[in-house]
Amino acid sequence: MVYIFLADGFEIIEALSPVDMLRRADIEAVTVGVTGKNVTSSCGVTVTADITIDEFSFVNVDAVVLPGGMPGTTNLEANGVVQDTIEKAVKSDKLICAICAAPSILGHKDLLIRREATSYPSFQSHLNGAFLSEKFVAVDGNIITARGAGVSVDFGLEIVKKLKGEDEAQRIRVSIQCDEK
Repeated sequence: MVYIFLADGFEIIEALSPVDMLRRADIEAVTVGVTGKNVTSSCGVTVTADITIDEFSFVNVDAVVLPGGMPGTTNLEANGVVQDTIEKAVKSDKLICAICAAPSILGHKDLLIRREATSYPSFQSHLNGAFLSEKFVAVDGNIITARGAGVSVDFGLEIVKKLKGEDEAQRIRVSIQCDEK
């Protein structure tokens, strides 16, 4: 199961494009409302999360997704359950995915040291110890990072690729008429 954490101020495309790609691949994707059941994006769109942070438990976790956006990223980083989930994901070698400003959360936890990573350009200084990638979506082991909203579909497809393989990611890419990389 993949859990996508939503906090007020999240970037809507960075959260919902991966949800869409995952569900197209028949991967169970659950949105978790960190700041409540109804979470308002940075552009003012309110989304109803599948579950709230109080209902979340670290069971059957295959991956964790942290969308960017401001102040969504700072709201995620300030949440103890999100922090604990990242630590548990690291210890159990689960997939950790962050886009735009959210890779800074991983950088602040020193999880990117000697790893290829990327983020929104103004947040790259927060990727402590990372090898800054020129790629728009960087994959290093069990960590996927991406630059921003414009690569949200590619970010989601990289998660699909890690969980279900290249063929499934390519099948979805073709079916949605997404340009080849």
